[in-house]
Amino acid sequence: MANDTATTSASGSREKMAEGDKNAEKLKEKANNCFKEKDYDNAIKYYTEALELNPASAIYFSNRSLAYLRTECYGYALADATKCLEIDKNYIKGYYRRATSNMALGKFKAALKDYETVVRVRPNDKDAKMKYQECNKIVKQKAFERAIASDEMKKSVVDSLDIENMMIEDEYTGPKLEEGKVTMRFMKEMMECFKDQKKLHRKCAYQILIQVKELLSKLPSLVEITLKETEKITICGDTHGQFYDLLNIFELNGLPSETNPYLFNGDFVDRGSFSLEVILTLFGFKLLLPDSFYLLRGNHETDNMNQMYGFEGEVKAKYTTQMFTLFSEVFQWLPLAQCINGKVLVMHGGLFSEDGVMLDDLRKIDRNRQPPDSGPMCDLLWSDPQPQNGRSVSKRGVSCQFGPDVTERFLDQNKLDYIVRSHEVKAEGYEVTHSGKCITVFSAPNYCDQMANKGAYIHLRGSDLKPEFHQFTAVPHPNVKPMAYANSLMQMGMM
Repeated sequence: MANDTATTSASGSREKMAEGDKNAEKLKEKANNCFKEKDYDNAIKYYTEALELNPASAIYFSNRSLAYLRTECYGYALADATKCLEIDKNYIKGYYRRATSNMALGKFKAALKDYETVVRVRPNDKDAKMKYQECNKIVKQKAFERAIASDEMKKSVVDSLDIENMMIEDEYTGPKLEEGKVTMRFMKEMMECFKDQKKLHRKCAYQILIQVKELLSKLPSLVEITLKETEKITICGDTHGQFYDLLNIFELNGLPSETNPYLFNGDFVDRGSFSLEVILTLFGFKLLLPDSFYLLRGNHETDNMNQMYGFEGEVKAKYTTQMFTLFSEVFQWLPLAQCINGKVLVMHGGLFSEDGVMLDDLRKIDRNRQPPDSGPMCDLLWSDPQPQNGRSVSKRGVSCQFGPDVTERFLDQNKLDYIVRSHEVKAEGYEVTHSGKCITVFSAPNYCDQMANKGAYIHLRGSDLKPEFHQFTAVPHPNVKPMAYANSLMQMGMM
């Protein structure tokens, strides 16, 4: 009798498992459909529910990893791909996913190892071979760059440029600086020239870069400004190479001027394929209005990101490698944070991996470098808020996520009211969290031509410092797709 009972209970649990597997498959199908519709958040949700029913499915982990890659959660994508391979070390897609995650995080050697594995298992796979060769090329290039970059001796590109003797050919009819200076007339002509998909003469581009490097290098890492009672400033978030949307911001909100100041909060370049046009426009306005136009560095104003997400490829395609190197030098001088009236702190990413960071610590950051993997400079560019208290591992695989209690303590210690940050796509273009103490603003609508999000900017008035949100939608742009200049491995890995 006992045996019968045991048999019945075993078959019952088998049926239950089979039922669970069936339901998990249904959820996976649901998730796959969301993924096809580019609804990545719901795809992640349903893959997660499928994994709760069947946590031993390598396929579910691999699929969720790709959805995380699409939403830029590279840390989570890496964890899922690793889990997938722990379950089934022969599941080839897992190696591709993990390699792409590592590439996105700038860990090229780790990515190369996974491509090696795929090539070993599939020696006749042309795609695998091509990815291995491409990744190997990057690893060798990085090693070469390290070998020649003895930092103390590193000469600036500026030293090797002879701007005075750079000729502007007679057939060039585009804008020129007036006696070597940026004027409002030049700015309007340059924006018009870019709008028509024409190029600024390289001499003018170099003049802007050399002058803006000089200007930025004199600024502190934490810029502090005071708005009078009657003054207002417009704060914009990520613009990511979406030049035509930048023009639309100026159309809606007025051109920058001494009475219409702007602060652009990082991530001017990469992904969007008009990054050069965006950054030269922003740098031009910085030169024209040094005390009314502000720029802060984002995590995409860095070499690793530019190599993967398109800006390096775009500058090389439209100008030269030498010009990209100069952009890299200029980006290192962008300030990291801005404090308005001693009450509102603006930065691209967010708060810190440890308590006790004071505004004075930000003033002391030596920023003229590529960002380190940890510490306050890294956090300012990379961290994200989370709804629950405390801190947790970053979904991006860099820095951390910080909760409302972390925000509260930081603001109390520094006698601040709230922070404004960017760095994350928001459906409405902005989001208010942490009981109004942490505001996100994002100014690239329909991000990458596929997220269908609105863009937003914020007005802050000196009289009350209450944020006033303005939303806008994407405008058409010429038929050059986002990521057109990105690293081919990145483009393929996201597929």
